[in-house]
Amino acid sequence: MYFEMFDLFLLTLVCVAIYYWISAQKIREVALGVAREECKKLDLQLLDGSVSLKKLNIKRAASGHLALWRTYSFEFSATGAERYQGQIQMLGLKIVNVHLEPHRIVN
Repeated sequence: MYFEMFDLFLLTLVCVAIYYWISAQKIREVALGVAREECKKLDLQLLDGSVSLKKLNIKRAASGHLALWRTYSFEFSATGAERYQGQIQMLGLKIVNVHLEPHRIVN
């Protein structure tokens, strides 16, 4: 059985796509854990129990290498009656920023 260059290229492309998808799922789980921790720390409810990828860019990290800059968004509530937006920004696997909209504080 012989493979042509195009076949090897397609196989490599499929492998890279599968690898990216698996690593993106792991990073999404990290972002979801950060959102849960932040909501628990501030006594807020994480609505829908999920985060969604809003932006994907390539940026240079402090070490000089290129990394993916991801922005995830999620919704939270203080009372259960209203929804507020939150964002998590990640550079590679590192959490860069967690931002929550101004929200009602319930005692």
